[in-house]
Amino acid sequence: MTGVSTVLASGVFASGDETNPLIPAWGEVIIGTIAFAILCWVLIKTVFPRFEQVYKERHDAIEGGIERAEKAQAEAQRTLEQYRAQLAEARSEANRIREEAREQAAAIREEQRAVAERDMQARQEAFERELLAERAQVVSQLRREVGEIAVELATRIVGHELESSDRQRQIVEDFIAGLEAQQTADVTVTGA
Repeated sequence: MTGVSTVLASGVFASGDETNPLIPAWGEVIIGTIAFAILCWVLIKTVFPRFEQVYKERHDAIEGGIERAEKAQAEAQRTLEQYRAQLAEARSEANRIREEAREQAAAIREEQRAVAERDMQARQEAFERELLAERAQVVSQLRREVGEIAVELATRIVGHELESSDRQRQIVEDFIAGLEAQQTADVTVTGA
């Protein structure tokens, strides 16, 4: 470096020119300026528009992605709200169906209870009718047997056979009616 500085300082050049090597020649400046202008023009016409286009695409992609994400989020929120509404509606429908099932079950139980009570009542009435019929039959049979026994006793006491069976029957019926009247009177006196 000391050699260049001494040369510059002395102002003497090896070629014998007195031109400054730091200052370019005017022809080089003009050619450089034209080349720079052409380079700028090429950059402005081809490269910068492509850069601008890539920048816009990236910007649109980013902005579009954000917008699409916001739209997707809004759609997801609407879908979530619809799902919640449908879920609430399904729950209320399930509760209504469950309540109807309970009411139907209660109605069926009540109906079955009523049918069972009617059936039991009908069976009880049939049993009572059967019991009354058997009682009447037993009473009739007892009257006949008591009548036969009474006639036989009367025949033995009197020593003669009694005349007609109608007469025997009348005597027996009077005797039984007297016994029933006496029994009814005893029940009334003891009940009072």
